Amino acid sequence: MTALTQPADRVGARSIGGPGQVLDDGTVRAFVTERLAEIDLAGRTLCVVVPDGTRSCPLPLLLGAVHEASTAAGAAHLTFLVALGTHAAMAEPELARHLGYDAGEVAGTYPGTTVLNHAWWDDATFVSVGTISAERLSELSEGRLVRDVDVRLNRAVVEHDVTLIIGPVFPHEVVGFSGGNKYLFPGVAVKDVIDVSHWLGALISSSEIIGTRGITPVRALIDEAAALVPGERYALCVVAQSGTGALHAASFGSPEDAWAAAADVSAETHVRYLDAPVRRVLSVIPTKYEDMWTGAKGFYKVEPVVADGGQVVIYAPHITEISVMHPQILEIGYHCRDYFVKQWDRFAHLPWGDLAHSTHLRGQGTYDDVHGERCRVTVTLATGIPEDVVRAANLDYLDPAEVDVDAWAQDPGTLVVPQAGEVLHRLRTP
Repeated sequence: MTALTQPADRVGARSIGGPGQVLDDGTVRAFVTERLAEIDLAGRTLCVVVPDGTRSCPLPLLLGAVHEASTAAGAAHLTFLVALGTHAAMAEPELARHLGYDAGEVAGTYPGTTVLNHAWWDDATFVSVGTISAERLSELSEGRLVRDVDVRLNRAVVEHDVTLIIGPVFPHEVVGFSGGNKYLFPGVAVKDVIDVSHWLGALISSSEIIGTRGITPVRALIDEAAALVPGERYALCVVAQSGTGALHAASFGSPEDAWAAAADVSAETHVRYLDAPVRRVLSVIPTKYEDMWTGAKGFYKVEPVVADGGQVVIYAPHITEISVMHPQILEIGYHCRDYFVKQWDRFAHLPWGDLAHSTHLRGQGTYDDVHGERCRVTVTLATGIPEDVVRAANLDYLDPAEVDVDAWAQDPGTLVVPQAGEVLHRLRTP
């Protein structure tokens, strides 16, 4: 355990499965049915917060079981709320595939259910549930940030009697391990809350916090915000086989307990250890990541195993945009953390979430007035983004047509990572 964390110490979750196991659908469905039967839903409304399409998770299986069990329990109404964070909204055909119904026919599969994207761009979406004071934020962030935070989130959560969070747990560049209350904050939170949490993670740095077990400062901030949310909160946290719909494990309980149990399994499932650093990594980005804002996970998850002076090549011919939803990234460019921190007067007014994304993709480095910016590794985009745009963003460019994945895999100095973005790669410590 590093100085960044406190032990989770959660024992209240009910769990099935574990590392190395693969659960069959019947077992998963029975587990969900049994757990929902333990909640009093008669005459009450249920808000089910779910991930968007950038996460591996068998949502149709899980939501089918939840809908059946909650209907049998007499729930008055269900809402499926897609936790976009600040990702692009999912169109109806995408939602239908993602959630498991025929486009335009949600009532046929999930009677009595409303499906909502988290409309983070619309101020009417939000309601305030309280404030985290500057003094308290300073305590939670270990002195890194001092300011009041108005905790605002999607009003659908507040307006329902019961909230159920459903989603996978993976190593994560901002919080340590994703899942649990993270689907509330930042998943369905106002952008300012997202900016604060992501910039806190950036100040710690992705390379230090990613895959860190226990309660990191960012997790502590998220849990503090979640404690302000009224109504009952539960979570079904799952550990998915990366790139498939199969589940290794599932945990149910309070968001804090269920997350802690699933994170323990994820730590043994989603981390690959190497004995020595590699000169070059080719991260092959799956199509579920539609821009570099999301596809950058292919860098976060491999940075720790790249040798000093090495290179990460992000191979994604299908990606043609840096970020549709965050165009300011094109103006900011990609830089290491110290580039911003040591010139804070220049950058403090910019969206902190954009600054955080910039540092996460650029990786470790230093900055001073004499030597300028010096980054530990080279980041190269072999994507459909034009060369002039890539270079203007302070990244290297490679024509994706020049990448022969099979040939690169034969190079002993290159690590090729298929379906990059979910499995963390680390160096084995003695």
